[in-house]
Amino acid sequence: MAVAVPKVLHIEDDPANRLLVRKLLTAAGFDVVDARDGLEGIRMAGTERPDLVLVDIAMPGLDGYEVTLRLRSQPELFGVPIVAITAEGSRETSLAVGCDGFLQKPIDARSFATTLRGYLDGRREQVSPDQTGKQLRLQSQKIAAHLEQKVAELESANERLREVDVARKEFYRNISHELATPMTPIVGYVKLLADQELGPLVPAQAKALRAMGECVERLRGLIDNLLDVTALETGKLKLAVRPVDFGEIFRRALGRRSAHFETASLAVATEIPDGLSGQGDPERLGQALDHLLDNALKFTPSGGSVGVRVRRLASGHVEVVVADTGPGVPAETLERLFEPFYQVDGSPTRAHGGTGIGLAIVRGIARGHGGDARVTSPADERIGGVRLGGAAFTVLVPERAPRA
Repeated sequence: MAVAVPKVLHIEDDPANRLLVRKLLTAAGFDVVDARDGLEGIRMAGTERPDLVLVDIAMPGLDGYEVTLRLRSQPELFGVPIVAITAEGSRETSLAVGCDGFLQKPIDARSFATTLRGYLDGRREQVSPDQTGKQLRLQSQKIAAHLEQKVAELESANERLREVDVARKEFYRNISHELATPMTPIVGYVKLLADQELGPLVPAQAKALRAMGECVERLRGLIDNLLDVTALETGKLKLAVRPVDFGEIFRRALGRRSAHFETASLAVATEIPDGLSGQGDPERLGQALDHLLDNALKFTPSGGSVGVRVRRLASGHVEVVVADTGPGVPAETLERLFEPFYQVDGSPTRAHGGTGIGLAIVRGIARGHGGDARVTSPADERIGGVRLGGAAFTVLVPERAPRA
């Protein structure tokens, strides 16, 4: 019958000490897992279910005493021996906080494994009740002082983060305005040249100006998005609410992207009724759908489908759903998709471009109207007879948005 190999969790910040213990115990038939600090050790104790825990006392952050107190509070470690192994710690304090043994560094390589087997077989070191009470009181005072220090450090760090956040928003606002200022004459002059208002063009020049015009429009769109996301973060996004036809707004948005869908070989299914009237900002609502359609264009493979459904709900809201047959969104990223500048793949080598602010603008526009936006993936939508199982983005706005 096979004998179970005892598992030892070694919590130690010094890599040389971790390596020495691993070599000695592995050679003696133990299974050793390492933790580099107290927090990692506490987490691993719950997942690894060790037969014995070795704890270094003099660790930065949570020291061995604090780690032992935390480990002793875990029901799954009931009866598991915890042995302090240190060059600086106190035997009395180690035993008082819950250690079953105390080993002084440097360890005796010849007897180390045998000593640990003794703890596995039931050996326990004792300390007097009076000494235990005294050491626990001293350790409690130390922990309280440690906590006060950490609270002060966190408060200071939070204050620095708030200052950085204010500076970041101010930077985005300033840089967006600085970029927008020269864009106005650039857009105007490119259009004048392309329309041959300043003289005739040869075909090569006209072609070059068309390419320039597309790049200028793309750049202006990026700048406008930066201005919008800055307005969202500072609560200054303005809405021009007036009577609208929701269906007409979203049909126009689809029309603006029809050529892009055709180029990408994507089929478009729609359910957009006539006469869906209410109040809202038509430009902003159209902008929200533009971003959702761009997102679907970006992530739906060629030959796939995108669906757009607009309908009135019994709750008095208008629901807009944009769903696709793309790969969907990883579950762990769903909650962050609407954060400004967040992208599922934000690396420079990512497959899809963009700045990660389009969906933040979508949610900001929805909330500005008194509604909200959400995403579901995998989706289970059927629009225009087409099943769409990738991602589904839903914008919900009241039929009558509040006036600013």
